[in-house]
Amino acid sequence: MARRHIFHVNLVSFVLAVFMLMGVAACKNKTARADNVQPEDTIKASKTEAADKPLIEIKEKMFITQLNDIYLNAEEYIGRRIKLEGLFKTDYYTGSIEPYCFVLRYGPGCCVGDGTAALEVRWPNDGGTLYPVEDDWVEAVGVLDYYEEDGYPYLYVSLSSLTVLDERGAERVLN
Repeated sequence: MARRHIFHVNLVSFVLAVFMLMGVAACKNKTARADNVQPEDTIKASKTEAADKPLIEIKEKMFITQLNDIYLNAEEYIGRRIKLEGLFKTDYYTGSIEPYCFVLRYGPGCCVGDGTAALEVRWPNDGGTLYPVEDDWVEAVGVLDYYEEDGYPYLYVSLSSLTVLDERGAERVLN
């Protein structure tokens, strides 16, 4: 998978921290990698059960910890409504025409604060839907889903709303 490496959870380096591999995956039909996403049948069953559960709000204080739990236990979160705030970022990967879009915050990394914790976001039928400007502070609400590409599962939030906010939260978080 030479095209991109996206948000891979690494518990060895940081206790309960998300270590995002170099690169932010951008806007269209691409998503963050979750190594433990279960086979499709398990995920489909989880989606049905998850739809009845309350909204998960990923807050500033435990941003990295909550994302870490989502990546480690993806089958429990697929189909759940998610709400998070952060910086809106895009990136292009070799061979991609459309950007990949993310809501992220910076955190601990291998070189003092160079880590990134994020979820990919995209509109359900991405047919010309506009996205915010790079580095806008946004609130994203949608349903957590996944897709497979090159044999790997990737998590993303299928958006129901993406709102640019005037008041910004902390761009850098510790947990």
